[in-house]
Amino acid sequence: MTAPALVALAQGSRDSSSAHTLKALCAEVRDMRPDLRIEPAFLHHAKPTFATVVDRLVRAGYDEIVVVPLMLTEGDQARHEIPEAVAAAEAKHPGLRVRASEILGLEAVFLEVLDRRLRTALKDARVRELDALVLAAAGSVDPLANQAVARLARLWGTRHRLPTVAAYAEAAPPATGEAVRQFRKEGRRHVAVGSLFLAPGPLHDRAAELAVEAGAVAVSAPLGADPEVARTLLARYAVGAVELVPV
Repeated sequence: MTAPALVALAQGSRDSSSAHTLKALCAEVRDMRPDLRIEPAFLHHAKPTFATVVDRLVRAGYDEIVVVPLMLTEGDQARHEIPEAVAAAEAKHPGLRVRASEILGLEAVFLEVLDRRLRTALKDARVRELDALVLAAAGSVDPLANQAVARLARLWGTRHRLPTVAAYAEAAPPATGEAVRQFRKEGRRHVAVGSLFLAPGPLHDRAAELAVEAGAVAVSAPLGADPEVARTLLARYAVGAVELVPV
């Protein structure tokens, strides 16, 4: 019996480095599970599209697919666009069963990835002292999504015994620049920013630019194709695959 195919579905970005990073994440997952058929797909701006990948998998003989949304917080894509895309795929291919898993979400283990990325940024900037941290995320019109980021920021601050706040690239205050400036007004001169983004793109660029303009001493790279992210992706797939098993 062939295991369901795994489609890692991202929102997509006009920044080609974003698609490159997410495809590298899929390669990391393939290294962990070479027995699985694993394909990246995008909702917007990048290729291959979800419909194209589904067509390819059906031609290859797959009749079950688990879709793992590559998103850190809930949004319109997870609530509306992905279910609509799944329904359209099943309608186009009679007999095909597609299950969308939960999003990647904000796992505490991602803080370990964040720490590794920030240590690299601090080393490159030759920074040895920190007074405060800012956790930069995309931001959402959904207050619950922003509250989830704020909770993770508090957990991160507790780990490092440093004052820490969440900041957002859009849709919600404070912006990263505002957060950095506020810490500096309080006399904290060595403020670093951790990037809670899965991949590069315009929102990460904006958050980083505003932070540096405000005086941040370092801004980390996105989480990227890290083994911990890959393991979380596989965990979401495993739950989705079980849900496809007939009761």
